[in-house]
Amino acid sequence: MLNYKNMSFGILIEKYPFLIEFFKTYNLPDFSNHESSVKEFIESLDEDFIEENGFEPQTFYKALEQYIEQMLSFLGESDSETKSITIIAGNNKSGEKEQFDSITIKAGEIICIVGPTGSGKSRLLADIEWMAQEDTPTKRKILINGEVPDRQQRFSGSKKMVAQLSQNMNFVMDLTVREFVDMHAESRMIENKDAIVEKIIEKANDLAGESFSGSTHITSLSGGQSRALMIADTAYLSKSPIVLIDEIENAGIDRKKALQILVSAEKIVLMATHDPVLALMGDQRLVIKNGGVAKVIHTDEEERSMLENLEKLDKIVQNLRHSIRIGEKISNINIQKEFTNA
Repeated sequence: MLNYKNMSFGILIEKYPFLIEFFKTYNLPDFSNHESSVKEFIESLDEDFIEENGFEPQTFYKALEQYIEQMLSFLGESDSETKSITIIAGNNKSGEKEQFDSITIKAGEIICIVGPTGSGKSRLLADIEWMAQEDTPTKRKILINGEVPDRQQRFSGSKKMVAQLSQNMNFVMDLTVREFVDMHAESRMIENKDAIVEKIIEKANDLAGESFSGSTHITSLSGGQSRALMIADTAYLSKSPIVLIDEIENAGIDRKKALQILVSAEKIVLMATHDPVLALMGDQRLVIKNGGVAKVIHTDEEERSMLENLEKLDKIVQNLRHSIRIGEKISNINIQKEFTNA
C-alpha cells in the first residue's frame, strides 16, 4: 500500500485525477499549487481553517486512503502491479502429474499454448482466468507475483486481472465505434480521453484487414474488425495485466502487430494457437495432451532463425487470400510472382 500522505498533491493528482473533486470537498486552499507532501501541507493549515471546517487530519488521511482504494476498485485498477504469474502443475485427465513443476511468466512475455483440438488448451486458459487454487478439475494453482491471489482478485467483478479475447467477438449495443471506446475511456476517468480514443481507433484500423471509422456502428463490424478494436482497447485502456487469446490466427487481423501492441503495453500474453509463425514468436510453448501440459519448449535461436522464412511464406499466403477476396483468379504466374517478391 502506498503512503499517500507523504506524496505531493501534484503527483497524487497526476496519478489519480479523480482526487481533485475529493480535495475540493474539504475546501483545501490552493492545494493544486503545492509541491509539498500532503502531510506537510495539512500541518501548515492555520487554526482558523481547521476550526471553521471542523478539519481533523487523521480522519482526512483515512478518508483519502479509503477513497483512492474504492475508486481503484470501481475502475478495476490496483496499486499493486502484476509483474508475473506462476502456474503450479496439476494433473492431466488420467490423474497423472503434468510434466513440469512450475512456470513463471513475466510482464511483456508471450506464452503459446499448443496441442490438438480437445487436448485441454481452453481448460488451461480458464484455470488462469479463474486463478485456480487446486479447485478446478486439473488441480492447478495460479500465483500472482509469487503469492496466492486474495479473494478480491479472484472474484471481484470490477477488478478483473484477466482480459480474454475469444474467437467470437459479438457486440449487442447500438453504438458507434467512437461512442463505445469513449464510454470505456470515460469510465477510466483519464485526462487525455479524446487522444486515447483516437489512438485506439487508429491502431485498430492498423490491425484490421478492412478499415472502418469512428462513426461505424459496432454491430456492423466484421469479426476481424471487432477483434482488432478489442485488442487496441485492451492494450490502451484495459487495466487487466493478463491477456488470454484464443486462436488469433482466425481473427482476420495483422497478428504480429497485435502481439507487439500488447507486449509493448507490458501485458502478460498467453495465446492458444496452431500457427507456426505465432508459436515461434512466443518465448515458450506449452504442449497440451490429454488435458495436461506434456512438454515445455523454450524458443531457442535455431527456431528464431526460421521465423523470418516462415513470415515470408505467411505473407505469400496472406496476399493470395487477399486476391481471392477481391475476386482475382489464382494462377501459377501469381504464385511465382509472390515467391519472387518475397
